[in-house]
Amino acid sequence: MTTVTLIGKPDCHLCEVASDVVDAVVAELPDAAAEQIEIVEQSISDDATLYERWWEKIPVVLIDGELHAHWRVSPERLRSALEEAIG
Repeated sequence: MTTVTLIGKPDCHLCEVASDVVDAVVAELPDAAAEQIEIVEQSISDDATLYERWWEKIPVVLIDGELHAHWRVSPERLRSALEEAIG
């Protein structure tokens, strides 16, 4: 299972855009690949540690805990990274 974590906060336009990109990329993957991906959303508003680490960079996308992108998420780059992570 590959975990995509989206870190953002409520009422964040870029966070909404990033979430839409993640959802669209996963939806475009073959079903067998998409079933291997778990999407987790976390808010810096709910977690002081996340706030300390990421507040200047949201939205942040992690793949299996590793930083993939912040501020803007490229669909092409995300698709490529997910395909590589899934194998």
